[in-house]
Amino acid sequence: MNKNRTDKIIVLMTQWLGIVLLAALILWGGIYFWKGYRYQRTNDAQIDAYLSPVNVKVGGYISKIYYKDNQQVKKGDTLVVIELDEYRLKRDAALAELMSSRAKLPIFRANEETQGRSIEVIRAQLSGAEAKMEQQQREYQRYKNLLAEESTTQQKFDNVTASLAINQSDYQQAKASLRVAESKLNDIRAQHTAVDAEIKIKEALLGRQDLDIKYTVITAPFDGQIGKKSIQEGQLVQPGQTLAFMVNNSEEKWVIANFKETQISDFKPGQSVSIEVDAFPGEKFTGAIESLAPTTGSRYSILPPDNATGNFVKITQRIPVRIKLTGSPEKLARLAAGMNANVDVIKHE
Repeated sequence: MNKNRTDKIIVLMTQWLGIVLLAALILWGGIYFWKGYRYQRTNDAQIDAYLSPVNVKVGGYISKIYYKDNQQVKKGDTLVVIELDEYRLKRDAALAELMSSRAKLPIFRANEETQGRSIEVIRAQLSGAEAKMEQQQREYQRYKNLLAEESTTQQKFDNVTASLAINQSDYQQAKASLRVAESKLNDIRAQHTAVDAEIKIKEALLGRQDLDIKYTVITAPFDGQIGKKSIQEGQLVQPGQTLAFMVNNSEEKWVIANFKETQISDFKPGQSVSIEVDAFPGEKFTGAIESLAPTTGSRYSILPPDNATGNFVKITQRIPVRIKLTGSPEKLARLAAGMNANVDVIKHE
């Protein structure tokens, strides 16, 4: 009697269990097909953000590091200091060269003034020589006329002629001396101009040395979080070398979702997106499609596939879709670049 009753209970429980399983299966199938109707889904997605490299502008040995892994920093905070002894010596040498060039300026000014006065003296001598030559020419003409009238001797005429030749020579010599003096003044002025240009060059070189000294202190370019520290004190770094990466706290984050090419036919910018991040299970994030990549992801690889090689196997390609995250900044600040996510694009709203 008890056995029959027990069997009936077991049969009844089995029936109810079957009904519950069937209902669950129907419910799961309904949800699955409903999601398939309303959403396009992919789990090939990650949070992304701009990683800004912190580069060094001058080479040298690291003197001090002022940050740790994953540290929050403010704009202008000192991150790394490069030893500046060598750059200080270069600056001192550049300053000495500049002072040496500037010291030449008073010498050239004095030479210009002296040469200008010499030119004035030569011009006065030239005026005197010209006056003597003109007076001697008149004397020569007068004795020439007297000699024609036989009113003077040939000897006196020859003396007057010789004096005229001497005066003409003195005049030409004074003119030549004036040209030489003026040419020398032009040379002095040209050298002065060259020194002025030399001073500007050395001022620029000194300014560059000041910049190099400034560049020995590497500071944070913005408010953000710095990543892993991969350098050590005493390490030699080269110009342009990346010292660390920073994430800007004030810049937006987005999602890159790689959908199959068969899923994107109805995608368009502005389309609503639901996002689940593996790091925060059960929590929903929202977004909207911002753009679709112009090529498949495989085209960005180092060795893109070549389907003309004779061993073609058709593989469904994936298209990167950029999704803009929406929501409060406080909520989005919890997301970190590289986090995995599940993305559902709403097809029918």
